[in-house]
Amino acid sequence: MPCLLIFREPSPQPYAQMSAEQREQLMGRWNAWYDGLAAAGKVEHGHPLEPTGRIVSGGRGQPVVDGPFAEAKEAIGGYFFLNVSGLEEATEIARGCPSLELGLVVEVRPIAATCPRLGLPGRSAQAAAQAY
Repeated sequence: MPCLLIFREPSPQPYAQMSAEQREQLMGRWNAWYDGLAAAGKVEHGHPLEPTGRIVSGGRGQPVVDGPFAEAKEAIGGYFFLNVSGLEEATEIARGCPSLELGLVVEVRPIAATCPRLGLPGRSAQAAAQAY
């Protein structure tokens, strides 16, 4: 079952207060966690996200708002795409996140086979590529 771990940070403050050595140690813990998941075949990919971005909304994609987004209570800092047996296993993996103790929140979401709002299946990347 594919699941997404979405890493939400309520504040960058804990990281700003760390020494360079503490940041290196934390990154080492993140890398060890990720490498262990990859070796076990549980994570397909994951990436940190830049703190800036854009929000596109409205019927014609207007307005476009540049971030960071002061109105947001949490910023999405990154994600892992997991392939696990189910939501329970993904939740257990999320409990191993090295930054939980710093206030980071991990949202665990199963990937849907169909669009929940429309009730219809989407197209895979392979099918989309074959259509063109």
